Amino acid sequence: MTRYLLTRLWQSAVTVVIASIVVFWGVRQLPGDPALALAGEEATPERVAAIRADLGLDDSLLVQYGRFVGNSVRGDFGESTRTGTPVTELIGATLPVTLWLALYAIAVAVVVGVALGVVAERYRGRWPEWMANAAALVGLSVPNFWLGILAILWLAAGLGLFPASGYVPVAENPASAFYHLTLPALILGTSLAAVIMRQTRASMIETMKTDYVRTARAKGLGRGRVLMRYGLRNSMIVVVTIVGLQLGGLISGAVVTERIFALPGFGKLTLDSVFTRDYPVIQAVVLIITVGYIVINLAVDVLYSVINPRIRVGGAS
Repeated sequence: MTRYLLTRLWQSAVTVVIASIVVFWGVRQLPGDPALALAGEEATPERVAAIRADLGLDDSLLVQYGRFVGNSVRGDFGESTRTGTPVTELIGATLPVTLWLALYAIAVAVVVGVALGVVAERYRGRWPEWMANAAALVGLSVPNFWLGILAILWLAAGLGLFPASGYVPVAENPASAFYHLTLPALILGTSLAAVIMRQTRASMIETMKTDYVRTARAKGLGRGRVLMRYGLRNSMIVVVTIVGLQLGGLISGAVVTERIFALPGFGKLTLDSVFTRDYPVIQAVVLIITVGYIVINLAVDVLYSVINPRIRVGGAS
């Protein structure tokens, strides 16, 4: 197990290095000149040249990359070329919003998806399974932005059950914060809940066909007890895999949801930075998302061994 973890850590480090090169090179392929965007369209060539020199854009790409890596290792991502604010401050102010939203959405998706998956397997061929499949189909088919607009019209503006926009920091008022995040989390977690439901149902159906389940049933255990004790536990491997892969996607893909509900999150910061060619912010955002993916995947691999001991034994051998 230790050798496996060391190997995964080494692979992760190599992936981070490759990702940093791709991020650094890709950002500089964006059309437009950040110096010109900062100076304005009517700025003189001398003013633009001075800004390029201040930003270090006249240096070779190798020098710029070395400076970017060195500063990133120290946690210094520079200053925003658009506002002059340190990038770490911008990320520190916006990333918690998106993290809380993503975690809340995943919690909702896991609870709803697993519950519907269990119901669909338990009542196969009956109306509860049809209703669960219909709900999953809607969750997979309807875009989040459309669900968000409908939710604001019906649940927020119409019935007044939730606020239509706004954000309250969790540290200031947890109850109010989660109240404001409930509707965005429901919308963001809809498609993930549908995927979890379908995969949970399929995994439990396969598990209920195995020999050890038939043995448990032959010993007198009821179907419901076998379903929860064996089927649900084995299906959790699939759930952990989906959550691990989707958490990074939720963090980076919450742009639309944050726009609809006016949340000052990571997605809004990313979009604004791309529009203004803010190189330091874009580099930091993409690099953080990449590292987040790697860390989450590593954590998922470790969780496999906790959920299923056979994986731990196989990895150790």
